[in-house]
Amino acid sequence: MKITVSPDSFKGSLSAKQASNVIEQGCQTADPSVVIKKIPMADGGEGTVDALIYSTNGKRLHFEVTGPLGEPISTIMGESGVNHEALIEVASVCGLMQVPKEKQNPLFTTSYGLGELVKKALDVGYRQLLIGLGGSATNDGGLGMLQALGAKFYDESNHEVGFYGNDLQFVARVDLTNLDPRLEQCEIKVASDVENPLCGENGASHVFGPQKGASEQIVKQMDEALAHYSQVVEGELGRTYKNKQGAGAAGGLGFALMVMGGEIMSGAQVVGEIARLEDEIKSSQLVVTGEGQSDFQTFFGKAPGYVAKLAKRHNVPCVLISGAVDDREGKLRDLFSGVFAITNEPMSLAECMENADQLLLQQTANVVHLFNNLRK
Repeated sequence: MKITVSPDSFKGSLSAKQASNVIEQGCQTADPSVVIKKIPMADGGEGTVDALIYSTNGKRLHFEVTGPLGEPISTIMGESGVNHEALIEVASVCGLMQVPKEKQNPLFTTSYGLGELVKKALDVGYRQLLIGLGGSATNDGGLGMLQALGAKFYDESNHEVGFYGNDLQFVARVDLTNLDPRLEQCEIKVASDVENPLCGENGASHVFGPQKGASEQIVKQMDEALAHYSQVVEGELGRTYKNKQGAGAAGGLGFALMVMGGEIMSGAQVVGEIARLEDEIKSSQLVVTGEGQSDFQTFFGKAPGYVAKLAKRHNVPCVLISGAVDDREGKLRDLFSGVFAITNEPMSLAECMENADQLLLQQTANVVHLFNNLRK
């Protein structure tokens, strides 16, 4: 029997690669004869570069850039093993996990380092860029990133504005003439797991601002600032992007990347296609996927949902094993052949995260044992 193992990360506990290895062990515990194909997944957020490096046999490059709080940080950029493509992940440059809880405030975070990393990719010679959105600490609409790439933003007194989210409200004029000309030679694919517009009730500030440390008052301030900023930028371009799907991804980085000529794509689909996931699923008898928390969002752009849809297309059973499942109405069973949480006894969240590897292994073994018995 062949099993395709293709989980996302269990955030805070296991990377997608680590989860794949644990699930493999669980499968082999239940049936040592199984053939395992591991394809760690991601949907544009944390772990996207690792998943792509693994599936393409790529490599890591190390750089120093500006972090989300304006401080120097070390980060990585991946290189695809199948073509000359730079793999960049927002979460590793200006990610929420990089900001201490007490300092999380999107008014004072920046995407400047992402622009620096894109520029370094251009310097190395890359003209194909894959940028994974997700897990950002920012809500600056890509202001910082565009500044790092040569754009100039001025206030009413014709002074250049800063590069934090709080500086958006002061933007009165934009000059894009010095934006790095090499960007025009680039193919920029933007991997995202959200379809939100830039502004409004479903926009970057209202939907994602609170989880980045924004109060209700700050959310309103940021939304108004993004609307003003986008109006200035679109007036300069003569084109509109703020209402397009994905413009609000990663605090408005989706909007800025579209300004640079980027194409927003399903992150899970991008990773899956590069890894040739569908080909592996077609020749499998079972697919096992998973993530840290499963709920209604799993249907919309998340990696396990994408894996399940491919499996359903080829009538291959697909089982979801997650750290926690919030699905009282059982909707996930419409998508998956089985839905399981890894907890096997009462325990705290901290205990569950600390023991995620053993819990995942045990639950996987249970699932494969059951599946084998049902096949007999």
